[in-house]
Formats: sequence, C-alpha cells, structure tokens
Amino acid sequence: MKVFEDRFWSSRDGLTLHFRDYPGPGSEGSRLPVLCLHGLTRNARDFDVLAPRVAAGRRVICPDLRGRGDSEYAKDSGTYNPAQYAEDVLALIEQENLDRFVVIGTSLGGLVAMSLATMLPGRIAGAVINDVGPSLEPTGLGRIKDYVGQGRSWPTWVHAARGLEDIQGRAHPNQPLDFWIGIAKRLMTVSGSGRIVFDYDMKVAEPIIALDVEAQPDLWDAWDALARVPVLVVRGALSDLLSAETLAKMLSRAPGAEALTLEGIGHAPTLDEPESVVAIMRLLDRAV
Repeated sequence: MKVFEDRFWSSRDGLTLHFRDYPGPGSEGSRLPVLCLHGLTRNARDFDVLAPRVAAGRRVICPDLRGRGDSEYAKDSGTYNPAQYAEDVLALIEQENLDRFVVIGTSLGGLVAMSLATMLPGRIAGAVINDVGPSLEPTGLGRIKDYVGQGRSWPTWVHAARGLEDIQGRAHPNQPLDFWIGIAKRLMTVSGSGRIVFDYDMKVAEPIIALDVEAQPDLWDAWDALARVPVLVVRGALSDLLSAETLAKMLSRAPGAEALTLEGIGHAPTLDEPESVVAIMRLLDRAV
C-alpha cells in the first residue's frame, strides 16, 4: 500500500517540483515534521526505507531537488547549485507552512540543510547530517567529478546493479546483489526506450565539473548556525568526502552534537543501517 502522497510546489523561477508527503499518524500534531534532503545524484526514493519508519510518528516530506526524479529539469544548468536548491526548498517550506522542523540531509542535502539554518534562524529544531561537512576532501570531490553526468544505460536491473557496483563498490564493499538492485531502483528509472538510466538531468554535472576542488567556499559559519540545535553527524569510516579530522572539528564547535561512524562503509551511508536508524530516532526524540 502506498504510504505517501505525490505532491508538487513551484520554484521562484517557475519550475514544477515534486515531493513525497508522508502524512504520519495525524494525531501526533505536537511532533515536529521531518524534511529529508537527498544527495547529488539521488532523489526522494533515497529515503524509501527510512521515511516510512519515521512517518509512523510524524509527518515526513521528501522532495526531489530540481533536475531529479519527478521534478522538472532546469533550463539553466547554472542553477544546479546548493544556494538555488536551498531557495527551492525554502519555497516548499513556505508552501507547507512548516514553522519548525527537523532536517535530514545526505551529502548535498546536508549542505542545503546548513544553508537553511542560516536562512531560517530558530526554525530548524534538529538535524541529521549524513557524510558531509563544512570542509570537503578534494579526493572525494574528484571522484564525484569523474562519475557524475555520464549517461550510461543498462538493459536489466541486474545489469544496472552490477554497473552501480562497479562505480560505488568501494563505498559498500562485499554487499550482495540484492543490495545493489535496491540501490539501483532508488537511483535509476526505466527510460522511454526501455533502458535503465540514472534518474537525473545529466546537466547537473556541469557546475560540479567546473568546480575547483582546491578552492571551496567557507561553510563553517553555516555549520555553526546548525550546530545550535541537536545534531547527529553520520560518517562512513571509509568516506573520502568527510574526513575524521573535519568531523572532529565539527564536534568541537558543537558540544551537543552526536557522531556515528559506520565501519566498512564509504560515501555515503544509506541511513538504512540499524545503527543509523537507532541514532536517528534518538535524535528525533531530542529535537523539540
């Protein structure tokens, strides 16, 4: 049975954008809603396992950022940037009258969450930041630049899963085929030709490819704005994007934050891991 409603909102530059709305139990009006923000090449399906679990107790909103999933593709590829994504999500927050809420952000979604903290002081009640931080490792950024925007396609889900394992296998070593099929079905879709393709606009890659990995913006003020509330930072121990040193610095600037490091996982954890689910539920209980 479908546990969410497909809904839409409009960006300020006229795009029709999609989100999944998990209404929750309805009677739990005092529990803050949760906004789930996916990673660079992901979409709302990234939270297929976590969102229904959280929605047992509260409303959950999972948007497709512009150019992903069922959201409209941008005419200008230059708008595929974190500041624009944050502005788009702000329009969704305003449409849905979210006064205070908890945000869960994976990778790019975590950067958007930090931006929202500066834009909406006092309105984010708690956050889960998944394998990203105010300082990103050039190695991880370089790896992302190598794979994003490549228009590959496969004839079957098994082929797609094997192809995905070739790309991301080092982040999730020794996983069975079923794991990779599940991830493929989150990240990919069946095209009009019947081939399986990634479910995002390949032009998403253009600003990333143009990025100078050695010249990053300073996001520490954005982290400090978010770190005033209960925060959980999830890191894969094998991550090449969020270093242990950056995580330690994040925690030093946010004494109330909690960290979870997942052994044998790289960028980025799925948030389906049992340890992740327990820690996220604990964070939600702290965010009031």
